[in-house]
Amino acid sequence: MCGISGIVGFGDGFAVSEEIVRAMSDTMVHRGPDASGALHRPAERVALAHRRLAIVDLSDAGAQPMSNEDGTVWITYNGEVYNHAALRAELEAKGHVYRSHTDTETILHLYEEEGPRCVERLHGMFAFAIWDARRRELLLARDRVGVKPLYYARLPGGLLFASEIKGLLAHPALSPELDEEALFHYLTFAFAPAPLTLYRDVRKLAPAERIVVRADGSLHAETWWTPFDGETAREVAQMSEPEMEQRVLDLLRASIGKRMMSDVPFGVFLSGGLDSSTNVALMSELTSEPVRTFSTAPKGHPKYDELAPARLVAERFGTDHHEVLVDETDLAAFVPQLIELQDEPLSDWTCVPQHFVSKLARDNGTPVVQVGEGADELFHGYKGYADHRRFFVPFQRAPRPLQRLTARAGLQVSERTGRGMRHAEALYDAAHSPLPYWGGSICWRGQLKDELLGPTLARRESSLKLIEPLWEEAGRAGADLFQRMTYVELKQRLAELLLQRLDRIAMLSSVEGREPFLDHELVELALALPPRMKHRDGTGKYVLRRAVRDLLPAEILNRPKQGFGTPMAEWLRGDFGVRAEATVARSSLVERGAISVEPIQRLFAAHRSGRMDWSYHLWNVYNACAWHDRWVAGQPVA
Repeated sequence: MCGISGIVGFGDGFAVSEEIVRAMSDTMVHRGPDASGALHRPAERVALAHRRLAIVDLSDAGAQPMSNEDGTVWITYNGEVYNHAALRAELEAKGHVYRSHTDTETILHLYEEEGPRCVERLHGMFAFAIWDARRRELLLARDRVGVKPLYYARLPGGLLFASEIKGLLAHPALSPELDEEALFHYLTFAFAPAPLTLYRDVRKLAPAERIVVRADGSLHAETWWTPFDGETAREVAQMSEPEMEQRVLDLLRASIGKRMMSDVPFGVFLSGGLDSSTNVALMSELTSEPVRTFSTAPKGHPKYDELAPARLVAERFGTDHHEVLVDETDLAAFVPQLIELQDEPLSDWTCVPQHFVSKLARDNGTPVVQVGEGADELFHGYKGYADHRRFFVPFQRAPRPLQRLTARAGLQVSERTGRGMRHAEALYDAAHSPLPYWGGSICWRGQLKDELLGPTLARRESSLKLIEPLWEEAGRAGADLFQRMTYVELKQRLAELLLQRLDRIAMLSSVEGREPFLDHELVELALALPPRMKHRDGTGKYVLRRAVRDLLPAEILNRPKQGFGTPMAEWLRGDFGVRAEATVARSSLVERGAISVEPIQRLFAAHRSGRMDWSYHLWNVYNACAWHDRWVAGQPVA
């Protein structure tokens, strides 16, 4: 994986130089420690740069920025295209001459043939920029599900782009100013939904978005893929249940095989759950070498420890297994690095164990790993999906006054008992909105959010407005409730929280994560499956369990969903919680009137008492405050 950056000037007054674009690139050395390159074409007012993590074709022939045969088209690219060999044969037959064995060069030649539509032929994960000197146009593109990030800033006189926001901030024309609307939505969703970022002048490409930037500064953006595929839906409608199970297994086996494309060692992040264990089982079929597996657990917290099932899988498949334990001291030492890394906050504490297991992989010479992201969203592994179908849909059929009365009562009971607050808040949302589902990472909402907001954020339109268009898009495609929920997750939480967390954290250790469950053909199939194939008899991921039942031990197949365990609730009741509360209390976000400190202090006190678990809300606000102090206010990380 790599880091890309670039500048396009629309007028002579905008700073475009090799020195500046290299400075932008040098903020992301962790994304590409193996090599760097830059291109400056003064007459065209364009500069491109690249940091390389060499995975395919380790020779200098893979260096970027890379050009076509006559130097009229240039690319800087981050990603892996798994069907590049088949595309190469087609392109060579048309007369294109290759100088490397890279997928990068295939994208270049495909662009020469098909222009911006070339992205529709690519299977894989990617974010890239192509400068076409003939048309004086820049193409920016992001892969179908948003595995790879791409940020840009359209400024007076020019445009900047980079894999990370810190790359953009290295340009003298951009200053870090808070986007208060994005912060308002971050507090609810735990991330800034695309195209927003927490920076006023910075935007990000949405999944499956491409943007053509013309020399006069105009931009044309469009979405080039939808997971609702009519042909796949028609095929699934004719399938028996065993045929659906076999199709899932066939696509998953093919996806894992494609993602073993590498000229360097690869492995698996193994939790001992269904998804990562499936990765190990199928990868073991496809290689004669022991699969390298990496696991982590919090020290002294058996409730969150999954090492026993991970070891069971490792032993069953004879893997080369490695483990690392993490404690509160490790957390405290890592947090300053996390805030420095996250030039946009991501409110997911899985960042912590994921960092240490990524570092473990890199320290053991494994720069490529396969992961299980996406399986729970596609096949409904989370209990919340079934809860919404069982409780919230019937609830919304009741008269609205009765809904609101019931929701208020639920909140009161939750506050008295200290249990079920997130369900009570979801019930409150359902009683006050037309949608039964907002997303799987919803944090601040309703009255609690109103109390939190300071005068500069109060009285804004509900974050629901960002979900309604997605719900309607899925409805126009004929989606049922489960399919709509999956679509919301694909476009929001999966792309902008889970995948960006993996990208940022793994790349900090110069490790490339690959997501076989998010192969677009498997995504299209999953969106077409009927609800009974996802949740049955109280169990999620029904079709996936059936598909791999002959591959995995019964102990793994029948394990309940646990998640990537992190004892953040316990850590926030200890010394780290004291430190986090102090950071919030003195934060520049409080000083500017964006949030009120009193509700946070009440929640910290309630959380420390053990009466209620407010860890999710507290981690959310702490991340926002620490980020704003470092990246906007310019204060050192405490």
